[in-house]
Amino acid sequence: MIYLDNAATTLHKPPQVIEAVVEAMQTLGNAARGAHENSLQASRMIYDTRCALARLFGFSHPERVIFTANATESLNLALNGLFQPGDHVITTDLEHNSVLRPLYRLEDLGMISLDFVPADRMGNPDYSAFEDLIRPNTRAIVTTHASNLTGNLVDLARVSAIAKFHGLLLVVDASQTAGSIPISMEDLGIDLLCFTGHKGLMGPQGTGGLCVSPGVTLRPWKVGGSGVHSYSRTQPEDYPTCLEAGTLNGHGIAGLSAAVDFLLETGVEAIARREQELTLRFYRGVKDIPGVTVYGDFSQPQRAAIVALNLENEDSGQVADALMEDFGIAVRSGAHCAPRMHQALGTQNQGAVRFSFSLFTTEAEIDAAVAALAQLAEN
Repeated sequence: MIYLDNAATTLHKPPQVIEAVVEAMQTLGNAARGAHENSLQASRMIYDTRCALARLFGFSHPERVIFTANATESLNLALNGLFQPGDHVITTDLEHNSVLRPLYRLEDLGMISLDFVPADRMGNPDYSAFEDLIRPNTRAIVTTHASNLTGNLVDLARVSAIAKFHGLLLVVDASQTAGSIPISMEDLGIDLLCFTGHKGLMGPQGTGGLCVSPGVTLRPWKVGGSGVHSYSRTQPEDYPTCLEAGTLNGHGIAGLSAAVDFLLETGVEAIARREQELTLRFYRGVKDIPGVTVYGDFSQPQRAAIVALNLENEDSGQVADALMEDFGIAVRSGAHCAPRMHQALGTQNQGAVRFSFSLFTTEAEIDAAVAALAQLAEN
């Protein structure tokens, strides 16, 4: 099988990730729930992973790196813990449902008002609209770093400059870029960074996190056991404990730790260059196939390793099924949990076929996918 669905989850992990998970399952106790060596070993590993993630994201406060189960949980922690009644929030048409649904629920509950920066037919946000939508009660801009449908990057430096000029918080969903596109929270002025562990970070599923800049306070979205202050009726206030109720996924975090070490050793810049080469090789191979429509802006100097397309008027699910059944190529079809992006592209009925690549994708796999699509188009 040729696996080209890395935007959903990376299938091929560095071998040390698997080894770390197996070792953790055999040795680690419950972090912060004991003074014996197995528990202390888990606590040390988790702290070391916070530090490694802080280095990866250009963030000087590892104690404010919060572990979660995935980016969805991170975004729920951020969005449900940040806003007060009467706040106004600006987001974009590029967003995944992990951003949209928490915001829609807060809007439906009367907690916030909400506006969207529109996307054009190339899938880029209208940057002038960020300024136009700001109100006196605007609290934050919430944006993805890269569309999970088109792979287009949002210019975070530009959005951050707008946010800082108006005293707004910047919340970033880095699900499609963490580990594969360089990110420096402090250089970019990101206040809250949400990420998942199982995509570009190459870690296990069930891992993710949230980096919370100093000066930003979040109400705990979930409360419960913490291993400290057991007689208190309320969740402890210190970071990271205040946002980490319950037992952490120590076994998964051990795998994530090994993955982050691999990324730091390899270099995110090198990974980005490699994935960019693979993406452009595929794009150049398919863009002129008769009947193929490719979505997104490929004039961008950098983008996520994603190419979404359709073949004439064929249902995207049928194309994906043919690629799997006839050629052994795994891709993703449908709406990709990005309804507003499909509306902007005009593909809400057809969906789109998404090819997504990783560091471990080969040129031979790219060429095989191009040839398969050309054969489907001819037939």
